[in-house]
Amino acid sequence: MTDFNHYSKFVKEKDVKYVDFRFTNIRGGWHHITYAITAIDEQLLKTGIMFDGSSVAGWKSIHESDMILLPDFGSMHLDPFAAQPTLNIICDVIEPSTNQPYICDPRFVAKSAEAHLKRSGIADTLYVGPEAEFFVFDNVRFDSTPYRQLAQFHSDETPSLNGKKMEEGNHAYRPDSKGAYCASNPTDAAHDMRAEMLSVMGDMGLDIEKHHHEVSPGQHELGFKYTTLVRSADWLQMYKYVVRNVANSYGKTATFMPKPIKGENGSGMHVHQSLWKNGQPLFAGNGYAGLSETALFYIGGVIKHARALNAFTNSSTNSYKRLVPGYEAPVLMAYSARNRSAACRIPYTTNPKGKRVEMRFPDGLSNPYLAFAAIMMAGLDGVKNKINPGAALDANLYELPAQQLQQIPSVCTNLREAIAALKADHQFLLDGNVFSKELINSYVQLKLDECQTYDMTPHPVEFKMYYSS
Repeated sequence: MTDFNHYSKFVKEKDVKYVDFRFTNIRGGWHHITYAITAIDEQLLKTGIMFDGSSVAGWKSIHESDMILLPDFGSMHLDPFAAQPTLNIICDVIEPSTNQPYICDPRFVAKSAEAHLKRSGIADTLYVGPEAEFFVFDNVRFDSTPYRQLAQFHSDETPSLNGKKMEEGNHAYRPDSKGAYCASNPTDAAHDMRAEMLSVMGDMGLDIEKHHHEVSPGQHELGFKYTTLVRSADWLQMYKYVVRNVANSYGKTATFMPKPIKGENGSGMHVHQSLWKNGQPLFAGNGYAGLSETALFYIGGVIKHARALNAFTNSSTNSYKRLVPGYEAPVLMAYSARNRSAACRIPYTTNPKGKRVEMRFPDGLSNPYLAFAAIMMAGLDGVKNKINPGAALDANLYELPAQQLQQIPSVCTNLREAIAALKADHQFLLDGNVFSKELINSYVQLKLDECQTYDMTPHPVEFKMYYSS
């Protein structure tokens, strides 16, 4: 067993004491089970690790709860945050009754998408490069009980602190509201923390690239190199894990909530995608912004299905507080080489290998396996059916008459709308058995439950507007 030999060598070289088997639920959260190294043998790794699938939201009923984790040895990496030497391995989920992959395992969906792409004959590789933004706070308090609705958070970068008298002195190196983009030290007080995050990711095997401060105070972005669909989703899970744990080690807390601060730019996750075949890029051509016909049809598919995609790419009620006009929010279902309010942007490059499409509407709360796969399925539908994306939107949106803006379709305005769009438009996801009706139905129910919780909970702003009315 070559994989076991590779595993055994790694364990011996790193003096591993524990192995952490990890998997992703439908919402995108990581779960793990940890085994002592002395309890693991070749047979266990070959047959898999049993766990209770009924305890994972949206998966199994109690009478069919047993499921299996099958390790993917290519994902092995040391956990930099464990006190004892611990090896992390990302796993696939297996049905014990059939010994086949579980159709509601998000990682299996992503793997199925890659296999479907090769079978299609259109391309053999999809490269994905996500750019997930996040906020870091110094103190957070929240609660939601029948007699208490509270959300209070604090960042040492808050501009209003410049006027505060402090015993230790106030140096007032803080970015202005919406003015923190690529700020330099000492205004960018989080430089060393971000550098540590990126270095840790590199040690875990990610091809790291960059880091910088984002537009809002306390908002940041790190970057890793584009890679294949499944690996990119794996890396994004590791990215989130590192961000949260490094922030915690600095006595801070990180969140990928798209819109935690009223009036400030929200956090998105711009997703770059490009199709390749036989080592050649398929998106480079002589069309608009140097795009090929294939690329334009791919955009056409994404735009056509964008509102259904919102259910996966903008999967929280909070997502739609970001998707509003006025904050460079990508709300218009159009494409452009210039407009950052367009759902699809064409980044400038003179290298044909760098020609790609940037989907700007997703955010970091999405499940990366499902979101990346769903976008690809929409794009492939566009290529197969030669869906024309229409004319590019290069005009200054702030100068367009309101009547003209209303004629441009937009993304969904809330999660319920996105779920309704998915229920009405999901046939393209079922192509090649990439997504299953079982997964879509489970996902829809989970999200409707979230909507109901949100709808039934009084909001603090309602007290402000109505308490004394």
